[in-house]
Amino acid sequence: MIVDSHAHVFEKWSGACGLPSREVHWRYIQKNLTRPAAKVFRHRDGAPAKASLLYREGDNSWAGLRDDIDFRVGPYGRVEFTVDGEDHYVQYMPAAMYEIESTPEGLITHMNAAGVDHCVLQAGFTYGYMNDYNALAQRQFPDRFSGLFHVDEARADGEHWMSETLRAIEKLELRGLYYCLEQFSRYGFDAWFDEERFDALWSIVQDADLPVFIEFAAIPEYDRPSYLGVFARMERLMDRFPGIRWLFVMSPPIQFFASDGRWDIPSQIDALYRRDNVLLEVCHPISWGGIWDYPYPEAQTLIRGLRDRYGSTKLVWGSDMPNVERFCTYKQSLDYVRRYCDFFKAGEMDKVLGGNVRSLLGINGH
Repeated sequence: MIVDSHAHVFEKWSGACGLPSREVHWRYIQKNLTRPAAKVFRHRDGAPAKASLLYREGDNSWAGLRDDIDFRVGPYGRVEFTVDGEDHYVQYMPAAMYEIESTPEGLITHMNAAGVDHCVLQAGFTYGYMNDYNALAQRQFPDRFSGLFHVDEARADGEHWMSETLRAIEKLELRGLYYCLEQFSRYGFDAWFDEERFDALWSIVQDADLPVFIEFAAIPEYDRPSYLGVFARMERLMDRFPGIRWLFVMSPPIQFFASDGRWDIPSQIDALYRRDNVLLEVCHPISWGGIWDYPYPEAQTLIRGLRDRYGSTKLVWGSDMPNVERFCTYKQSLDYVRRYCDFFKAGEMDKVLGGNVRSLLGINGH
């Protein structure tokens, strides 16, 4: 049974997608694109452009987002903006996606074609307020989807989000928490995820025995020292809540720990990766598919390095579908592991391509 640990369903991005307004939704999208792996183009002639046009240098919070560029969601997988009368776009979704939308039925069609049996539906406010939509997909197609819920991370201690967490667990029956450090930028990085004010959230998650799919960001400066600082806080949080099981989304970060093509992971972070309650998501084409060519031999070398260092029981395959199709097909995002990582021993591939995440979430199947 092949399980994708990282996929998305979402409503049309031209609307609010469950958030208070379309403007709020598009603000989340704009912030997410300030440092994209997706390519940026000038509309007039297709010349390469820079994502730095989206924000003011020196301010990595929402306050630094430019509001004079007519930021908007366009057709053909594009997110568009205008600077000094010149139109630009980010090719964030596949070019064949006329309207930016991913329905459960559409994702299942892709799954069938690629040979994927089950998908974990991650969340994040770039896609909208996802709890009900993920729950709907899981309820309609329980054999194909396991949905995660999310909260407003930097305000998760508020009454609304405490209630929403309980609703997501008890009523919607979602199977884990998606948690993204990037979202702390909305409030100018005025809080940190390891503060005691958020202990009520972590206590609920731990008591419910739900896993957390955490997507790290090198906040607030988006550099290696910031990333190391984030992990110092992560270590303190994990020590306080030892019963929480974690999946580190898109980890480890190649740009910080493998810039020369081989892993050089700091000892403090290596120790966290080795903890029994941590899994690492193998999800390379979405970030590096615009630089490397299929079948991504660079990624295969790195995956082998992780296997040799931590063992196959630590690794979980994910695609980030449908986003990944801006660089390769869904099947290719699976096959660079399934067909080309021939260093896996008997039984190891089954763990990476489904067994480990099935155990994490309690997914039944064969």
